[in-house]
Amino acid sequence: FKGVALKYQDFKNANILEQENKPVFYLYLIESKTQKFTGIIAGISIEDYQNNVIKKHEDTLQYRVELFKDYLHQTQFNTEPVLITYPDSAELQNWIELKKQNIPFYQFSTTDKQKHTLWKIEANNDINWLSSHFEAIPNLYIADGHHRTASAELLFEENKSLKNDNLSYFMSFLIPESNVTIYEYNRIIRDLNGNTKEEFILKIEKNFIIKSKEQELWKPHNKFEFGMYLDGNFYALFYKQDINETSISENLDAQILYDKVLNPILGIGDLRNDERIDYISGKQSVTAIKKAIDEDDYEVGFMLYPTNINEIKDFADNNLIMPPKSTYIEPKFRNGLIVYEL
Repeated sequence: FKGVALKYQDFKNANILEQENKPVFYLYLIESKTQKFTGIIAGISIEDYQNNVIKKHEDTLQYRVELFKDYLHQTQFNTEPVLITYPDSAELQNWIELKKQNIPFYQFSTTDKQKHTLWKIEANNDINWLSSHFEAIPNLYIADGHHRTASAELLFEENKSLKNDNLSYFMSFLIPESNVTIYEYNRIIRDLNGNTKEEFILKIEKNFIIKSKEQELWKPHNKFEFGMYLDGNFYALFYKQDINETSISENLDAQILYDKVLNPILGIGDLRNDERIDYISGKQSVTAIKKAIDEDDYEVGFMLYPTNINEIKDFADNNLIMPPKSTYIEPKFRNGLIVYEL
């Protein structure tokens, strides 16, 4: 980490990186062939995070929080903003579209065939207007970056006596709820926990209607549907239990799969650390699951239907935690484009 800090200083000495002479916001557009994401790069208050104004839906691993906190402490900068969603606003969207008509501060393409455009928001009236707009929003929601946020909070708490205002904020990429893309995380498991194929299917039938899809690359089309790939064939699984309308957690597909299959039948206890389970994001083709199992590395795979932003907000609003690897969320920020010094 100290080596990173020294290299960063070299970049500053060579004027590869230049510091703004006043606090600014940035407007950032990421474009691919199929998607466009536009958001605001800004500092978010740790005090708001501690007061649950900035809401979370994922748990964190303490060792990862400590590790990134040490990184922030040694390097004294952050290059990887937390992805945060805000409610759609026609007024804010109109303001953004107006600013995008200005000449960009940066515009470039990357090897993954994405186009990146950055505008600097530095006029005092724009900064004041934008700040006032967000002050009026009751809550913001962390979409991606729970560990980074917790690390920033830990560093803030450990250094309160320094009265360093920069430590009171963490860098974020703020994006409207309708502009995030949420993929599922599919599960692949190394063995059937001692069950034969026939025993395994029989146990699943207690809670699911099973339909063989044979060689069809089948994925769920609705909530409470699951895909399964086992022994060269695809299956459609339809949850047949009564839906508990009062329980947010029990209605989450990832939780249903864990409660009815992964834990009781396959003996998967710890979704984070059990070496018998791995994850493939829904951004990848179903063929990635088929390939992993056909090559004998894994025995069975499960495909889930993606959750939506309202489910994520329901968990956050009720101080509930989603199971690990419930979502894979885009956009993914280009690290190092903007540096926030601590």
